[in-house]
Amino acid sequence: MPSRVLLVIGTFLISLLLYIDRTCIQVAGDAIKRDLDLTDTQFGWILSIFTLGYALAQTPSGVAADRYGPRKLLAGVITIWSALTALTASGFNFVSMMIIRFLFGAGEAGAFPGMARATLTWIPTKERGLVTGINFSASRLGGALALPLMVWLIETAGWRGSFHILGGFGIAFGLVWWWWFRDTPEEHKGVKKEELDYIVENRQKLAADTGQAAPRFGELVSNRNVMLLMAQYFCSNFTFFFCLSWLFKHVKDTYDLSAADAGMLAALPLLGGAAGNWFSGWWVDSIYKKKGVVPSRRIPAVVGFSLATIGLLVSLRMETAVPAVIFLTIAVFGADMTLSPSWSACVDVGGKSAGAVSGTMNMAGNLGSFATSLAFPYLMAWFGSSTPFFFIASALNAVAIVIWFAIKPERALREVAT
Repeated sequence: MPSRVLLVIGTFLISLLLYIDRTCIQVAGDAIKRDLDLTDTQFGWILSIFTLGYALAQTPSGVAADRYGPRKLLAGVITIWSALTALTASGFNFVSMMIIRFLFGAGEAGAFPGMARATLTWIPTKERGLVTGINFSASRLGGALALPLMVWLIETAGWRGSFHILGGFGIAFGLVWWWWFRDTPEEHKGVKKEELDYIVENRQKLAADTGQAAPRFGELVSNRNVMLLMAQYFCSNFTFFFCLSWLFKHVKDTYDLSAADAGMLAALPLLGGAAGNWFSGWWVDSIYKKKGVVPSRRIPAVVGFSLATIGLLVSLRMETAVPAVIFLTIAVFGADMTLSPSWSACVDVGGKSAGAVSGTMNMAGNLGSFATSLAFPYLMAWFGSSTPFFFIASALNAVAIVIWFAIKPERALREVAT
């Protein structure tokens, strides 16, 4: 088996674990609120504070991936977030949970920038879209798996025991990653010469190292491409993070379902997201081989945001759980079609600063997640309906369609070798 396939299996598992640990608190929400005497809006702050920690640590984590390499960064962040997953079980009131979950978010922040940096050196450009799609599909599968898994774990070990189990597993996985992975295929003794030659010949060509400092935050956010990538990713995450924060409760309460039934239904949009990532990843690479960089990033993103807009609006017209969730699944399929072109464009634009660029985009995306976590409960409290939330999400997706026509992925942040 080619070593880069083993790499993709490893990053797939990192992404899977990342989202199991991130999503599990949604299912444990009722038990946590009961034990700690929390309201829905307080629990909304606990969900949103995670995304704030995650967002604020994105750019520093991306810079760290570029400077120290994905081996150190990923092994470190897996261990840190897993320890904080276990520590969540020790939360005893609103303030303690806010602190733990903020740190947990910051701990998870380096995962995708680290994977983007590993992709730059290990994966040929023409395979990058599919690899990105595979990695993000794992995050959706992890979220989907977490819903029924946590229902079972909570029944078996309680909500606190469930967090201990997940944390211990993650720490062990972080050690395995450190043992196997190397920052470049040239450093890995298991890579055969034929594969190494193929990777080096076909991966993105970078400028010679001139000792130039890593881009500062001001340089990143003042770059037109980076700003536009940030804006469209905010829109994408506003839709998707609903699945990780409030979808389970929304389906359970709106349609008066049991926890088990709600967990199964709420998993469907996440599975749709996984399918969207796989399809988009394949489509990005297919278009790239025929038409080049710009169409391969723009076309899947525009189609994806269009599906997201339509799916959300139609779901509002449905009166029963199954058809409503089906159209939400179409919406999330579309929203997640935008991930592969977004992260591929970050590597196109960033080059050796791919970690910093992707981290900055992901920071903006998770500010969208932060907004979602708070917008849904507050809009429900103010209007007594989820309709305003879905209208806002649809409007943001429509704006993102326009944004993608202005993004120029062929224009690098800094010059690359020719």
